[in-house]
Amino acid sequence: MESKELGSSFVLRGNDQPMDTASEKHIANSKFQISMIVALFIVTLFFALLSMGLGSSSNLDMTETMRILLGLDEADDLQSDILWKLRLPRILMAIFSGVALATAGALMQGCLGNPLVSPLTLGVASGAALGAAFAIILDFSVFPDLAIVANSFLFSLLVVGVIIQLGKMRSISAESYILVGIAITFIAGAIVSTMQYFATDAQLSQLTHWSFGSLSRPTLSNVIWIGACVASLLPLAMLWSWDLNAMSLGGDDFAISTGVNPESTRKNILVLSALMTSIVISFTGLIGFVGLAAPHMSRLIIGNDYRKLIPCSAVFGAFLMLFADTTGRILFAPVVIPVGIMLSIIGGPLFMYLLLKNRGARF
Repeated sequence: MESKELGSSFVLRGNDQPMDTASEKHIANSKFQISMIVALFIVTLFFALLSMGLGSSSNLDMTETMRILLGLDEADDLQSDILWKLRLPRILMAIFSGVALATAGALMQGCLGNPLVSPLTLGVASGAALGAAFAIILDFSVFPDLAIVANSFLFSLLVVGVIIQLGKMRSISAESYILVGIAITFIAGAIVSTMQYFATDAQLSQLTHWSFGSLSRPTLSNVIWIGACVASLLPLAMLWSWDLNAMSLGGDDFAISTGVNPESTRKNILVLSALMTSIVISFTGLIGFVGLAAPHMSRLIIGNDYRKLIPCSAVFGAFLMLFADTTGRILFAPVVIPVGIMLSIIGGPLFMYLLLKNRGARF
């Protein structure tokens, strides 16, 4: 092997040339992945700005909205209420909820080693639905002023607590977490169905509407609080990206050999994912598809490196949620289709197309 020093660089020849080429490809691939995340982030921000001008109001079209936002025109009281009290909180809630649910889905899929895991399959959403049913049908809540929100939040965390307690058993594995979550989903669903059978028409209508999932319920102050909570939890998600890479690369044995404690990491990630999910669905109702689809779609673009997969899933989830909600607002205006329904209508076929197009990809 010959080497030739050129200034501070070192050119390798002979047998070391493939390693140099591989390193260059890795750097180029990393730059491409980062550029894709940045591009998706810019597209999401642009679409959020565009969504401010989309709605059923006749005196606040796209042109007038842009002129108000740019300071060229002054908004009257009605326009100001529509922009800052209706559209802005809804758009921000779409972004924050998409980030939280997609990130939680990516974390759950990584720590349990199963690409079909989401907050829905692990029982978190079922616990929230059970809490909402207790508040609506039985009028039971620890915090009466925030009955539905408080119950949904506490019951979803209670479900994760049960799963983690079972996780302390030596015999339980990552697959068992999923089975326990499915079992809890069926149990919670049975209890909710029994309560619905004895509910009045008004109670049944309220619970059904809550289960559709909507971004119109939180106020601007609620949205700011939710955004602050989600933003404070995101660094923790990135903190465990290295551990998730080790666990997904070679399983628990390989992770242990690299100094990672799979059992502790799995519990911590489940708690973090449950917190992010509970904070959102306690205000919005059941929105589950984005937590499954966004990590999958991001994986097809970015790959399996969780250092980039987590931020890409967060941005993709925000875009998917924002696009679905905006479409639901304008498709049959002034009738608004709940975002949970629109996510299934739009995301389902897109998800299947991407899977069929990349059926040879490794998950």
